[in-house]
Amino acid sequence: MSTLTIAAAREVFELLREDLVAVEQELGRDAASSVSTITEIAEYLREGGGKRIRPSLLLLAAHQLGYAGQGAIRLGAVVEMLHTATLVHDDIIDGADTRRGRPSANTTWGNEKCVLAGDWLYMQAFKVALEERNLRVLDLLIGLTQQMVEGELLQIQKLGKSVSEAEYYDLIFRKTACLFSVSMRLGAVLAGATEATETSLATFGRAVGLAFQIVDDVLDLTATEEVLGKPVASDLREGKATLAVIHAADHGTAADRKAIRRVLDDRSFENVSRQQIREILVRNGSVEYAMAAADRYAEQSRQALAPLPESEYKRALLWVPDFVVAREK
Repeated sequence: MSTLTIAAAREVFELLREDLVAVEQELGRDAASSVSTITEIAEYLREGGGKRIRPSLLLLAAHQLGYAGQGAIRLGAVVEMLHTATLVHDDIIDGADTRRGRPSANTTWGNEKCVLAGDWLYMQAFKVALEERNLRVLDLLIGLTQQMVEGELLQIQKLGKSVSEAEYYDLIFRKTACLFSVSMRLGAVLAGATEATETSLATFGRAVGLAFQIVDDVLDLTATEEVLGKPVASDLREGKATLAVIHAADHGTAADRKAIRRVLDDRSFENVSRQQIREILVRNGSVEYAMAAADRYAEQSRQALAPLPESEYKRALLWVPDFVVAREK
């Protein structure tokens, strides 16, 4: 990551420092249950950290539009709880052993307890959101949850199968970009923004979310296990064809397609190695193709903010696409 990007990150952190501390405190309170296992799992997940990019987007959107009330802290915790709940369920579905360099919750507490803890987190998020007494907020969160569940089900249906770029983009919108977009919308709703302003912010969130997931998928193929905190090329081994892999299958040789197909069928690298797949991606320029797509979405997100007045919060939002594309994990 460039020195300029790191400097901008510090500026954004300073801008949101008190808010993010408050979000963490809210998450700590919201993670408490009368059932100790739920509290333990929720606390373990919270302590796992994460970038808190979704609450940050909500906070920046709200501040940009002049809102600075407790609702932004509350809903910042809500979007993070929803995100965490999806990670718990994803790890169970994928049979993941690690998450962010630590054992995944399901390896410690087992699938049964973690499924229920994930469900509890979903319901807790809605309980906290209900404190806003705002039907528009609940409508957005219900639609979001439906989109994310549909995305997970669609992905399961597509495991091990060839996927078109259009199908890939639909999947990553539902699984990732939708939450980015709704986080921005929630900030706008809290501030009582016009429909046009809310749409601009939602468009920004969608484009940033798509760029974020494309880069995430590229890193899964190119980063080291030490940096990722999980095995490299986990997606392909699980039968998921991401953008670079789709490009290589569409533009590579018959032998390239056969090798990719074999990994998707086997759900392992027993017959085709990770190194062979990397060579196929390099030869076809597939990683560059995927990163160029991420860059295009990053630029779309910046353009979406053009109607907004200049401020330190807008400047912080404009930094987010750079961080998303430049990050290394």
